[in-house]
Amino acid sequence: MKKLNIILVFVTAILLTISVSACSGKNADLGGNTVTVDEALRLWQNKEAVIIDVRTMQEYQAGHIPEVPLLPLNEIESRTGEVPRNQKVLFICRSGNRSGQAVSLLKNKGFDNIYNIEGGMLAWRGPVIK
Repeated sequence: MKKLNIILVFVTAILLTISVSACSGKNADLGGNTVTVDEALRLWQNKEAVIIDVRTMQEYQAGHIPEVPLLPLNEIESRTGEVPRNQKVLFICRSGNRSGQAVSLLKNKGFDNIYNIEGGMLAWRGPVIK
């Protein structure tokens, strides 16, 4: 019985670690391409990159970066033609999780100049329209 309890504790610890990692914005970039909010702001302000917001319409309307288009994560696969291939593209969401998923999905479709903004809108220090 003691051995079974040890196994259960071990399995529970592993599942908890996986669960926390899956929900964390820092681990959300499954594709390996990330930029900090400071780097994203610099690239965007210098017109060296475009930003695409992958949140929901309601989140976007509550506050978004000026002139940044909305392309919700659940629509990306059917709207890949709207993602530029000839320039650096930075994806943002609330925390970095969905934008990391967007990067991973698009990398699997052959996109290579795409990046997840770490921390998302929660960490964004640039202008926001509300």
